[in-house]
Amino acid sequence: MGLRINDTIPNLTVETDQGSFALHDWIGDSWAILFSHPKDFTPVCTTEFGAVAQLAEEWAKRGTKVIGISVDGVEEHTKWKADIESFAGAKAGFPIIADTDLAVAKAFDMLPAEAYLPDGRTPADTATVRSVFIVAPNKKLQLTMTYPMSVGRNFAEVLRALDGLQATYGVPIATPANWQVGQDVIVALSLNDDQAREKFGEIDIKLPYLRTAKHKA
Repeated sequence: MGLRINDTIPNLTVETDQGSFALHDWIGDSWAILFSHPKDFTPVCTTEFGAVAQLAEEWAKRGTKVIGISVDGVEEHTKWKADIESFAGAKAGFPIIADTDLAVAKAFDMLPAEAYLPDGRTPADTATVRSVFIVAPNKKLQLTMTYPMSVGRNFAEVLRALDGLQATYGVPIATPANWQVGQDVIVALSLNDDQAREKFGEIDIKLPYLRTAKHKA
């Protein structure tokens, strides 16, 4: 059985271009995003890691740590970061896991247990290692996204999803389609109308099961 939402992520000790550490220790009390790619020095992933580097202030504002992962080694990561920074015009200050033994990829259900790295491999050999995992401070998985090799990830959507997760974390609300910070939220069905008004003030009853309220940040 693979890793599912609300599962505690495995506390693997990982090797990165910024040293070795246990994932749970690295996360600490922060939110965390792990984003993966199949190979260093590939075009789409260079644009993606560049986008992550450019968003450093946004991650920091949200109390979120970001970490990359590739099945290449530390030396390759270090060299590739120079390309990322040159392309993006921003420092790639986040660590990148060197998952040469596929331990992280398999533990996070990105590759089947029997997967291996063939000699002379291409990105296609590890194509499924192209996912986003958002993890809460309690070390539980909150969201996953997996993309094909031909479509670059939308990090504006990753930020939007992170905002939604942080807004609803431990609070009886949900966010509607296309929600952005500052817009109304959906009141959880676990609250009746009186309880909802007591907690959120005025509510808008659009349908008996669809009630919205102002978001209290």
